[in-house]
Amino acid sequence: MLRRTLLGLCAVTALSTSAPAQTPGPAAPPPPAAKPNPRVKIETPQGAIVLELYPAKAPITVANYLRYVDRGLFNGATFYRASRPPGYASDDYGLIQGGLQNDPKKVLPPIAHESTLKTGLTHRTDGTISMGRHAPGTAQSDWSITLGDMSYLDADPKDPKNPGFAAFGQVVEGLDVVKKIIVLPTDPNRGEGAMKGEMLRQPVRITRVSRIPVAPPAPVQPAATPAPAPATPPAS
Repeated sequence: MLRRTLLGLCAVTALSTSAPAQTPGPAAPPPPAAKPNPRVKIETPQGAIVLELYPAKAPITVANYLRYVDRGLFNGATFYRASRPPGYASDDYGLIQGGLQNDPKKVLPPIAHESTLKTGLTHRTDGTISMGRHAPGTAQSDWSITLGDMSYLDADPKDPKNPGFAAFGQVVEGLDVVKKIIVLPTDPNRGEGAMKGEMLRQPVRITRVSRIPVAPPAPVQPAATPAPAPATPPAS
């Protein structure tokens, strides 16, 4: 009886050691790299400002802005407004505004308003770029760049009558240029309504606005699948 048991154990051991090792299947291809956000360079005599735009969050507004850029319509436009609180001389709060000032030869049709409640973007951080408008749905070619927490420009979730302004990107280089422009002298007699006294005496010419190449992020490599451990023969 003991001899038969030992022979059975030997047979199991032989089967275990002779079974071929499992080889891992082919590795899954890496997921495609996310498309990088477009970047735009605004060139002025004061220096260059680089913007990163967020098409995934504000697709209508970004597409509109890039139409102007790609057609060269912003070349020769100006930064014409510097808004700061009355008597506020610092360069860390307010906004500058630029664009075509409704030049009938260059403006494109107005676009739908993209509320910050929908996009999730805010005007709380330095360098937020946002569309100028009158009523919602009238934005065309003019935009502002903010400094400081200007979240009062966001849509108010408690007040449907305050739809806010459409933020759609951020300054990633050249914030110092924005700060140079915001402290330039303004004309106390120019401008209407909220813009009274905020128009620059000498607007800053925008010599060129163009896209700049952005390298795509490196694809995420999947984790390596560990090879299966070799079968361990049972003790005899």
